[in-house]
Amino acid sequence: MCSNLFQKFKSKTSTTLQMAKTYHTGMVKKSVLINASPDKVWKKVSNIVGLPQWLIDVKKTVYLSKKKRGVGAIRNITFDDGNQIEEHIVSWDEKKSFSYIAVTGLPLRIYCATISLQSKTSKSTRITWQSYLNSKKMTKKQFQDFVSFMNNFYKASLKNLKVKLEK
Repeated sequence: MCSNLFQKFKSKTSTTLQMAKTYHTGMVKKSVLINASPDKVWKKVSNIVGLPQWLIDVKKTVYLSKKKRGVGAIRNITFDDGNQIEEHIVSWDEKKSFSYIAVTGLPLRIYCATISLQSKTSKSTRITWQSYLNSKKMTKKQFQDFVSFMNNFYKASLKNLKVKLEK
């Protein structure tokens, strides 16, 4: 999924050179209610290298830091298409939320995301994944296409997480 968009994104860039390119800002936010305890959901999402277990199109995730949890932990995500993204954990509120930034691998100048949990009952948890995006120079259409891709990526990944945790 990532590879297809990144490839389309790159090819569109070359065909739209005549169009004005500038920086764009946007947000993506998706939530899902999972019928699982907050502890079970936290255990799965706070394993920052466990992404292949629920994030779609991820081949592997490895630590780039000695630190494995909390602020300062760094991971490298390799997607099925070979694209890699390096991410740094920048905030951590145990069993509630964590935030991270991508420093390489995206057509963005800034990508900052937060995954947060809200206990609904002892056996249900709302998980929210939201991000702030600021693009490299691109057309408005290219940015809209990228935001649409990210919305679909979040939605499909959260749906996958829900299925895995509700088994």
